[in-house]
Amino acid sequence: MEAEERESADMKPEELPSAGNGHAPAEEDITQPGHHSQDVGPEDESLETGLKRKRTPPPDGMSRSAYKKFKRNQQWEAGRAERKAKRKEKERMKKEARKAAIAAGEELPPAPKLPKGPSALVPVTFVIDCGFDELMTENEIKSLASQITRCYSDNSKARFKAHLAVSSFNGRLRERFENVLGGQFKVWKGAKFYDEDFVDVAQKAREKMVDGETGGTVEGALSGGNDDAANASPEQGEVVYLSSESEHTIKQLKPYSTYIIGGLVDRNRHKGICYKRARERGIKTAKLPIGEFMEMNSRYVLATNHVYEIMLHWLEGGDWGDAFMKVMPKRKGGTLKSREHADGDDQDQESEEENKDEEERLGGEAEGKADGVTVETGPGSTGQAVG
Repeated sequence: MEAEERESADMKPEELPSAGNGHAPAEEDITQPGHHSQDVGPEDESLETGLKRKRTPPPDGMSRSAYKKFKRNQQWEAGRAERKAKRKEKERMKKEARKAAIAAGEELPPAPKLPKGPSALVPVTFVIDCGFDELMTENEIKSLASQITRCYSDNSKARFKAHLAVSSFNGRLRERFENVLGGQFKVWKGAKFYDEDFVDVAQKAREKMVDGETGGTVEGALSGGNDDAANASPEQGEVVYLSSESEHTIKQLKPYSTYIIGGLVDRNRHKGICYKRARERGIKTAKLPIGEFMEMNSRYVLATNHVYEIMLHWLEGGDWGDAFMKVMPKRKGGTLKSREHADGDDQDQESEEENKDEEERLGGEAEGKADGVTVETGPGSTGQAVG
């Protein structure tokens, strides 16, 4: 018996007994038409003809495994556009479903929690003045609500977070937040909503910033890289209303200061109203240094959340030019003005980061523009923060 087994082991596959004679079945002929082997050999079989065909050999100097990887990468790149289109369609459907749920008054599921990087609260307050309810249409109220929501979202994700406050929070705007948006603002962390106007809210903001436990610490660009700024006194803080009508230009944000943004979506129908409003209440005004850093080939109006985001970027990097380029859409033609280098040459500095689509920044709901910033170009004109 043992001799018989050894003899079978020494036999070639084609010499083994065929099935039906009491022995193991013979190995199938891989050249038979219709046969599909699970093993991948040096030659592939054509299922239609039963003939063998040669594989495409890899290029010289490339192994077969490396060639397979190369081909897979080619296929992946070829499908990139299709995958991107599918992602955009999926996002569009999610946004439409969310809007429909909000309109129907349904309770929305909580947003997924993303891992947070290191962040710090700094003693600076950004106030959104919403005392313009009677000057806006229903669609403009809707847009302003979307922009305030975006301000909160950007602030919560920022490396250096500012205190966010909303003043004159009443009328149709409050009604929308309470009803259509389900009162979610009530649980927003680091944001306060007040019925009082911007002057009273600025005073409350100062009291909160000087609190050693909840006011925050002087870090990032606020510190200016020196101990004097880091040890700044609360008495050095100021209250500033952003307006292009002002003769003053902001050079840097200061610790323990409050910066007020006009929460007015009006397609610039009421130009200068924020400046007038601030002067009547004895509040200092200033404009962002857009004209000193940007060259625009068309007029452009920044929304409230754009102004807010620009200042958040400055808090992190201390560079106005970089902050403007990260926020202002490139399709509007905005470029940085030339900067003088040590060798006397001027070079245009362009941001490498692609800006998000403007409509995505406004949550798909921005149908108007805020009164916060207008960028105008042409003979004798420069980009300014508009009031």
